[in-house]
Amino acid sequence: MKLGVMLGYWMPDPWDPTDLVREAERLGYDSAWTAEAYGSDVFSPLCWVGAHTSRIKLGTSVMQISARTPACVAMTAATIDHLSGGRLLLGIGVSGPQVVEGWYGQPFPKPMGRTREFVRLLRTMLRREGPVTFDGEHYTLPFPGGARLGKPLKLIIRPLRAEIPIYLGAEGPKNIALAAEICDGWLALFFAPEHEGFYRDALAEGFARDGARRSAEDFEIAATVPLIPTDDIEAGVDMLRPMYALYFGGMGAKSKNFHADVAVRMGFEGEVAQIKELYLSGKKDEAAAAVPRELIEQLALIGPPDKLRHDLEPWRDSIVTTLLVGGDAATLRTAAEVVLG
Repeated sequence: MKLGVMLGYWMPDPWDPTDLVREAERLGYDSAWTAEAYGSDVFSPLCWVGAHTSRIKLGTSVMQISARTPACVAMTAATIDHLSGGRLLLGIGVSGPQVVEGWYGQPFPKPMGRTREFVRLLRTMLRREGPVTFDGEHYTLPFPGGARLGKPLKLIIRPLRAEIPIYLGAEGPKNIALAAEICDGWLALFFAPEHEGFYRDALAEGFARDGARRSAEDFEIAATVPLIPTDDIEAGVDMLRPMYALYFGGMGAKSKNFHADVAVRMGFEGEVAQIKELYLSGKKDEAAAAVPRELIEQLALIGPPDKLRHDLEPWRDSIVTTLLVGGDAATLRTAAEVVLG
């Protein structure tokens, strides 16, 4: 099992992750990952830490596809991959309707169709086999209106790697199947080994489709998991309660919250309904207190090193290939000792 360091995004203030990523590289971490919502962007910090490291892979988790055209991403990915010596892992995702329509001013409907076209067009541009034309439902090149002077173009630079690995951030079964069909990896935000049968089935559906890019044997699954080294397990659980209350209760809308759907599938439907009601009523502390310890311990690794090693075994036996953990340098060192030995 590989380790990655999840840097996330700046909340709320800018910070320089260079020293943390250097320490992760020294400890044997395989990758470092940035994120974006509607604050810090996903690529700039990645370039910054890439310039100060030499081996660790550089991942986006996730780059929101509504923020950029496929051409912009092809140019950016090719540039970063060259500058880093072939270390880019391009993780993408659709985000949610509140951000897509409220921040980017783009339509959210048909996100899977948009993702499929985005990946196909991006790969075409990076392969550089000729001037690009594309006639899709969501993307058309050249643009059919405007000045009517557009012409098919080809990426000027030759990518270091024409096949830059693309990961898809996905939570629902259809989107996970899409990841297995068209991508090189899946970014799992809320993963519990006890419930991996659901994910195996979704992935298997994607692998079985005509033209599937990979098989289960060469497909990467990077799962973000909170890892908290502590002798006070209850305190560790309490540390995570506000975060899960936000995702399960406050993200998205009351009627559509993809994060909450994960906890519902895990058997916590009643608890999720209560968390939503409290959070959306402004009772954030009460919502956090309502997040069950059992749910948190299925999604996170909490405890002293011996307990962490014990609780890690189901993860080692699971379909996950990389654990993405965050925290300070001491946490990264403990994770390396526990996971990498």
